[in-house]
Amino acid sequence: MTSVPRVLVLAGRGRYEDPWHDMAATSHRVAEVLSAPTLDGTDDLGSPAYQVSVRGAFPDALDDLDPAGDGVDLVVVNTSSGRPDPGFDGDDARWAGFHERLRVWADAGRPVLGLHQAANTFADSAHWERVLGGRWVDGTSMHPDIGEAEFTLSGAEHDLAAVLRDATSGTVTAFDERYSYLSVAESSTVLLTQRHDGIDHPVVWVSGAPGVRCVYDALGHDARSYDSPSRQALLRAEVAWLLAGT
Repeated sequence: MTSVPRVLVLAGRGRYEDPWHDMAATSHRVAEVLSAPTLDGTDDLGSPAYQVSVRGAFPDALDDLDPAGDGVDLVVVNTSSGRPDPGFDGDDARWAGFHERLRVWADAGRPVLGLHQAANTFADSAHWERVLGGRWVDGTSMHPDIGEAEFTLSGAEHDLAAVLRDATSGTVTAFDERYSYLSVAESSTVLLTQRHDGIDHPVVWVSGAPGVRCVYDALGHDARSYDSPSRQALLRAEVAWLLAGT
């Protein structure tokens, strides 16, 4: 990894966009948060500022993604459920190479961060749910109306939990949606929850897929989420931890 880690934010469009999420706006805010240095040139965790690029989700968007190469250090997936009808943006075969390149990257242990609708994207991939460590389930998963929300660090004994505790003091607040009743793999380690209907629902976890280094973060419905200092700290902490293992 270079002295200034390079982050690729994959922004939903076409097959992987929807009418409810402005993927361009949230991807831009992610890039702003991760690339902004502090006065001494480091972020609040003491890591260098990140070199961030944003790229639309086209079938060839990952053609240069090489786990053994020197182009990217972290892939951030900020895409949505989209429209799978072939006449809209190509059939499954047209996108097969895209999904295979992302699978190869993840299975090589290269870091992946999935944001918000990443739990409800890439339904045509045979590997994405395994890599992410969970998924949105149509007809079961839901969220209350968007609003001021609180997310709480769980007691999980995981090295990322300590990083999150230092960065957020154990609580994240943001104007956001509170994803509920997601399907989370037993092998995943839940680090942040929100309470709805008397139940603590996982919203941030580390995937337990063998050989995979992936974090899922359900926050980030729209750009307002990233106005919160604690939400920004959460994002930077996740990225710092993912890159620390490379």
